[in-house]
Amino acid sequence: MTEFKIAIYADGASVDGMVEAREKWPVSGFTTNPSLMKKAGVTDYVQFAKEALTAVQGMPLSFEVFSDDFEKMEKEAERISSLGSNVFVKIPITNTKGESSVPLIKKLSSRGIQVNVTAILTLNQVKDVVKVLSPDTKNIISVFAGRIADTGVDPMPLMKEAVTITSNYPQADLLWASCREVFNIFQAQELGVDIITVTNAVLNKLSMVGKDLNQLSLETVQGFYKDVKALGFSII
Repeated sequence: MTEFKIAIYADGASVDGMVEAREKWPVSGFTTNPSLMKKAGVTDYVQFAKEALTAVQGMPLSFEVFSDDFEKMEKEAERISSLGSNVFVKIPITNTKGESSVPLIKKLSSRGIQVNVTAILTLNQVKDVVKVLSPDTKNIISVFAGRIADTGVDPMPLMKEAVTITSNYPQADLLWASCREVFNIFQAQELGVDIITVTNAVLNKLSMVGKDLNQLSLETVQGFYKDVKALGFSII
């Protein structure tokens, strides 16, 4: 399997999926979020967190706060952080009212809590966060490059500049979030991004890296024909 210089974190909320990612692919960390937890049918946050921590076997793991109120968010962050030394607390860059989370991030970081600041889509947000992170902590800056691309904008120039900004802050690792395809891993690696989050569905495609395109073309046609047989259609 191809070796990557960039750290690959598996993104999901299935404990079984975390075990699968750890055993099958070159992952070095894990992330999750409320949307993924909802999709996976998680009903008990703390129980899920404990099971997930067992599954990842000491690798970095990010859990997100649930509250939209900064005071409650602070308490949740403290509780999440207490679950393990490998835990990063995901804090959205703003609450739903658009109010900045930077003051809370500064407070948490000053206490030694490792934060993963999420839902970042602008360079100004990156700049605002890195300057309040304690130099004595490890932190992650998650820029949603995939969502930027969804707007029809090439995320590469922004991510390149984000690499330049975060390189001046050893306490901050830059993460390419919302990966859509295997090629994003190579793009992020080329820019010097520290981490990329990848779903198991995309990780499963790593076996295609370096595959001969003529062979892939043939296999694609064979796949179509197999589906035709299964459908049982007849045109003439």
